[in-house]
Amino acid sequence: MGIGRLIQKFKLRYGSDETIRRTLRSMGVSVGERSRVYTTKLGSEPWLISIGEHCGISHDVVFVTHSSNWCFQDKHETLTSFGKIEVRDNVHIAVNAIILPNVTIGPNAVVGAGSIVTRDVEPGTVVAGNPARVICTMDELEQKAIAAHIDIPRDRDEARRVLTQHFWGEAR
Repeated sequence: MGIGRLIQKFKLRYGSDETIRRTLRSMGVSVGERSRVYTTKLGSEPWLISIGEHCGISHDVVFVTHSSNWCFQDKHETLTSFGKIEVRDNVHIAVNAIILPNVTIGPNAVVGAGSIVTRDVEPGTVVAGNPARVICTMDELEQKAIAAHIDIPRDRDEARRVLTQHFWGEAR
């Protein structure tokens, strides 16, 4: 790995949101404003990835923009297969998800942690699993989030106290 690639990885891992977006764009990724991208796993063809506005891409999400044709290389030396990945506006992709080629996600969709997305994710849906399948709608997820909401203070120590009391019933 060359020094330029190491610098890119460093910027993607430790840079501000704006630095990350700038670095992604320099690699060829199309990325919208207000998107937060925390993965460095953009495959060998990052220019085939498009991320919309206001998206959250968690740590260790893997974008795969090519198919494996290795087993046919003895027979077809130059056989390759590529596909774009399009993440539309207001999408959240949770940690360790894998997005395969020729997939469009959203808009207004969620991909659950550890999911393997093999086909398009319809707008307004939540998918999870291997392969990813529809779990609920965004409206249903919103109602679940409201029901589970815990109002915590911004102060970290006070937030810890409130959450500890809520979940354990006592200070720890």
